[in-house]
Amino acid sequence: MQVKSRHHLRSDAVAALEERISEGLGVDLEADTYERVEFEDEDLEVILVDGEPQVATFDDEEFLTVRGANAHDPERRLVTVDAGAISFVSDGADVMRPGITEASEDIETGDLVVIAEETHGKVLAVGRARADGTEMVGDEGKVVDSLHHVGDDLYEFTG
Repeated sequence: MQVKSRHHLRSDAVAALEERISEGLGVDLEADTYERVEFEDEDLEVILVDGEPQVATFDDEEFLTVRGANAHDPERRLVTVDAGAISFVSDGADVMRPGITEASEDIETGDLVVIAEETHGKVLAVGRARADGTEMVGDEGKVVDSLHHVGDDLYEFTG
């Protein structure tokens, strides 16, 4: 991931970002610095929160990265998977209904979601919901498309 440009966010952009993340995930971002990073060959932007890549744009929508979600414990848009799904989700696989133990009722089809494992609550991935949260637990079918996961280029980016 070759960095194209970096610049600090203005105070009004910071306030808007903090409000979107708070409304969407129930997370209060509070930091001294916010810096937007654009890349040469990626259609992706990362926002460094106090130097850490905690927010990224997925399809032009700002959302927590795996690192950001692990740092802030989201209260909403959360999908929990069982131990059997951990290795698949961590490798970037889409999430299937049989692996899901719980999903927030506030999730709507098309929402960005955080995918965590049930034992320790560690976030493994970020994805896009294919179903409402109330319809995610079941016996068959793909319900979350994986967009970012532990170990991918975005996860490895250090700013």
